[in-house]
Amino acid sequence: MFRRFLPDRFTSALLLTVLLASVLPCRGDWATVFGWITDAAIALLFFLHGAKLSRQAVLAGITHWRLHLVVLASTFVLFPLLGWALRPLLAPLVTPGLYLGVLFLCALPSTVQSSIAFTSIARGNVSAAVCAASLSSLLGIFITPLLVGVLLETHGGGGMSWHAVGEIVLQLLVPFVAGQVAQHWIGGWVQTHRPLVGLVDQGSILLVVYTAFSASVLQGLWRQVPLPVLGGLLVVNAVLLALALLATRYGARALGFGKEDEITIVFCGSKKSLASGVPMAKVLFAGHPLGLIVLPIMLFHQLQLMVCAVLARRYARRGAAAMGEGDVAPAD
Repeated sequence: MFRRFLPDRFTSALLLTVLLASVLPCRGDWATVFGWITDAAIALLFFLHGAKLSRQAVLAGITHWRLHLVVLASTFVLFPLLGWALRPLLAPLVTPGLYLGVLFLCALPSTVQSSIAFTSIARGNVSAAVCAASLSSLLGIFITPLLVGVLLETHGGGGMSWHAVGEIVLQLLVPFVAGQVAQHWIGGWVQTHRPLVGLVDQGSILLVVYTAFSASVLQGLWRQVPLPVLGGLLVVNAVLLALALLATRYGARALGFGKEDEITIVFCGSKKSLASGVPMAKVLFAGHPLGLIVLPIMLFHQLQLMVCAVLARRYARRGAAAMGEGDVAPAD
C-alpha cells in the first residue's frame, strides 16, 4: 500500500535532475551546448510522435465531435478561466513568478499517453480518447501560445509575440508533420520500438528541465521558492485539478454522455501535458526564470497521475461490479 505513494521512475528522474541542476548547474559554453542538444532532442521527440500516431485510430474516433468539443473546452477554456478567476484567491499562496507558471499550466494541451492509459484502465471509450488527446496536443501548438498571450496581459506580463508562435510551429509542428509523412516507411519500426520512443520522450524532458533549472538556480531560484511557497503551489495545483475533475465528471453527465464517454472526458479533459509544456516554456518564456515556469507543471504532472490512477481503478471496479465480474486487478 505504501508503494502507491512513492514516485514512479520518471518522477524520481525529474527530482534527481532538479537536484543535479541545483548542485551542478550548467553554465557558459556548456549551457549553449546543452541548449543545442535539447532542441535536437525535442525535434526528434515530435518527429517520433508523428510517426507513431495512427491515422486509423484518429479517424475511428473523430466522428464523436461532441465529446471532442467538451474535452477541448475543458482544456482550453475551463482551465484558463479557472486560472484567471481564482487568481485573487490562489495567487497569494505563491510568488508572482510561480503564478505565471500556473497560468501557463492552465493554457497547456492535454496529455496523450496517460489520458489513453487511464481511459483504458477505467473501461472508457479508448478510440475517442486517442482522438481527443491527440487533437488537443496538436491544436495546443497553436492555441497555447495565444492563450498565454491573453493570460500574460491580464497578469501584467505583456503579450505574446507572433515570433514565439512561429518558433513553436517550427520546433514542434514541423517535426510532427515530417513524422506523419515518414510514417509510411518507419511507422512499423517505431511501433515495435516503443521503449526507444519513451526514452526520447523522457530524455528530452529531462534535458529541458536540467537546462531550465540550471539557469534558474544561477538566478537564485531556491531563494525565491521557500518551503511554505512550495506548499502553497501544491495547494494551488490541487484546487485546479479537483475543480477540473468535478467539472468534467458532472458536466459530462449533464450533457447526456454515457459512462464510457464520461470516463474519456474526465481523463482527457482534466490533464495537462508535461511533454508539450516543457518545450513550449523554453520558447515562450525565453529570458524568464524558466524554473519558476516549469515547477508548477512538474508538480501538477505527479499530482494528476496519482489522483487519476486511484480514480481509474474506482471507475473500473464500478464497471466490473455492474457487469457482475467482481473486482478487477490493480494496474501496474
